[in-house]
Amino acid sequence: MRLKSVKLTHFRGYRDTTVIPIDEAMTGIVGRNDYGKSTILEALAIFFEAEGAKADKSDMNRFSLEEGAEQFEIACEFDDLPEALVLDENAETSLAQEYLLNAEGALEIVKTFKAATGKPERTAIRCQHPADQELSTLLSLKMAELKKLSEKRSVAEAVADKRVASLWRQAIRNAAAPIACQETLLNVDKDLSTDSKSIWGKIQDQLPTFALFKADRESSDGDAEAKNPLQQAVKDAQAALHEQISALEQQIEASVLDVAARTLDKLREMAPELANELTPRFKEKPKWTFSFTLDGENGIPINKRGSGVRRLILLNFFRAEAEKAVVGTQRNVIYAIEEPETSQHPNYQMMLMKALLALSNQPNRQIIVTTHVPALAGLMPIEGIRYVTKDARGIPTVKMPEANVLKEAAESLGVLPETGMERAKGVVLVEGKSDITFLRHAAKMLKDAGHLWKS
Repeated sequence: MRLKSVKLTHFRGYRDTTVIPIDEAMTGIVGRNDYGKSTILEALAIFFEAEGAKADKSDMNRFSLEEGAEQFEIACEFDDLPEALVLDENAETSLAQEYLLNAEGALEIVKTFKAATGKPERTAIRCQHPADQELSTLLSLKMAELKKLSEKRSVAEAVADKRVASLWRQAIRNAAAPIACQETLLNVDKDLSTDSKSIWGKIQDQLPTFALFKADRESSDGDAEAKNPLQQAVKDAQAALHEQISALEQQIEASVLDVAARTLDKLREMAPELANELTPRFKEKPKWTFSFTLDGENGIPINKRGSGVRRLILLNFFRAEAEKAVVGTQRNVIYAIEEPETSQHPNYQMMLMKALLALSNQPNRQIIVTTHVPALAGLMPIEGIRYVTKDARGIPTVKMPEANVLKEAAESLGVLPETGMERAKGVVLVEGKSDITFLRHAAKMLKDAGHLWKS
């Protein structure tokens, strides 16, 4: 499956339902600071339950809360769906056959959170589902209940293999055709269940793996994300050599016990009462622990290197960890990387973006990047650019890459000069809102003191 879009409702700054289409390869979310770019990535992290990502009550849009809204939503649409799924025994069915797709033919999963606490309230599938009350409950029925309904509708003879629930459901639906459908939210905990592993569990097995690399991520060799890939390598090696390690432990134990026994024999010659009190034993087995770092040619560890080098290395640790989760499967991997330019020399910025573009062209890989650096935005495929700005009410809005939108984005990122810039005698470059506030305040103070004529 491939991520097609993410929808945010009452989530942080996104007050109204906002749809952010995701490109099949590279999506570049561009815009000014504090306009809602990172919010999109963090919403995805919460949706995919990435490590460390958790919603809380502060994620509820305060204006929506004041208007009486009691929940916020993060929804994701998926396309490139498997043609067939095995939901019951070994019989194949499909999401379309089970009426689990929305009006656009995509799988849409909606996660709802309580406004008061931020805790998950419900996970549902938004789909065009049968309007008939009995047909709408088929996915929640166990085998005995399906057989009873089939007998009621006189379709039992049409079921080829009476051990397979999906075949009972299909026979019931075939007899009821044509089926009128309506938009439905199917609760995955209540409306989807079978006698074996839940339908929802099997759908989850097909969803992409999501990994988020944040702009403010720590970057020393003591951090968990730096250790994990190497420590996992140790665990894998130990597992592969388990028999040899056990044999070695037994040899060491036998050797030491032999020395201890001979020592007690000698002690018994001098103090037999004391020797008889003593029993040799190992207090605990060896832990076989290893601690790793990465040293450069001069023996300098990663945590002593420049922040740009540390971040570049950790970005690839991050990739290694994400790739590990899908080894041997056809599942997609979604890399979400916040401001890859952070702490990087311009040459490394360009190199990194080109590497990400190459990665996005690999099978089963999607890249989502946020940036406000014009040069990096210029490297992205135009069709993948999503421009985040704010409307007249100050609410974030996401615009697709039309000609006028690209011009607006270019002006916002500073690709084109601000009006009047050509007459300036000096230019002060700032990074964020706090710097702007300080400069305006300083200019006002200087003007009030008579040192400036204009500010």
